[in-house]
Amino acid sequence: MEKGIILLVDDNPDDVDLTLRAFKKNNISNRVIIAKDGVEALDYLHGTGMYVGRDVKELPVVVMLDLKLPKINGLEVLRNIRQNEVTRIVPVVILTSSAEQKDVVEGYQLGANSYIRKPVDFEQFVEAVKLLGLYWTLWNERPSSLNR
Repeated sequence: MEKGIILLVDDNPDDVDLTLRAFKKNNISNRVIIAKDGVEALDYLHGTGMYVGRDVKELPVVVMLDLKLPKINGLEVLRNIRQNEVTRIVPVVILTSSAEQKDVVEGYQLGANSYIRKPVDFEQFVEAVKLLGLYWTLWNERPSSLNR
């Protein structure tokens, strides 16, 4: 089976770089699509905007979603993902620096599969991304409709 795509939604270039380095360091070789804001993320998922013509049946194995995003915030992206018939079952991991309890609660109420606060320490960040990547790309059992 072909390795699936990871959709990384984060506007901080340093966090994106750290995440990609952590994937590489831990041999997580899935293709990573980077969306720098909520609009880009939804365009990718729905095949609109700069992603017109993309096969929308090719869904990510996981969406790693920051909350503090320009244009459309992460919670609104999550709401949209869960309200759409096609994307509803895609796993979404909130990976954010926000420790606000209201964000945790709302994230789960909207259907997040997990809420991870980004560790400040580089080694802890690498370890967290490694475990997330391994879990969602190797160990998690996906519905056959996502295994295209």
